[in-house]
Amino acid sequence: MDFEYKMVIVTRKDLKLSEGKLAAQVAHAAVECALMTKKNNSKWFKKWINKGAKKAILKTNTLDEFYSLKESADKLSISSIIISDAGHTEIPIGTKTVLGIGPGPDNLIDRITGHLSLL
Repeated sequence: MDFEYKMVIVTRKDLKLSEGKLAAQVAHAAVECALMTKKNNSKWFKKWINKGAKKAILKTNTLDEFYSLKESADKLSISSIIISDAGHTEIPIGTKTVLGIGPGPDNLIDRITGHLSLL
């Protein structure tokens, strides 16, 4: 069976980031996850990129949930990364801003993030 593929980026509702800052953090996560998947699971990467490189931006209430979600992704061998800010502009250095997961098959990604709402 052939699945659809997607990447999700999870944002924190408790951080008050400007739209531009949030967009930059989401982009960092998307690039890192794409590169990790291309290196570690080229089959998934090729299927994802050839079907439009679908992405969804989701939200969570707490930083703690990032760690739980990342652990779930790791258990399923799905690329994931928590982005830490460099601290040059709006927030302190090291602030965990977004979590990237995937790309991977929709059914696996949804097992991890299906309970979260769109941003």
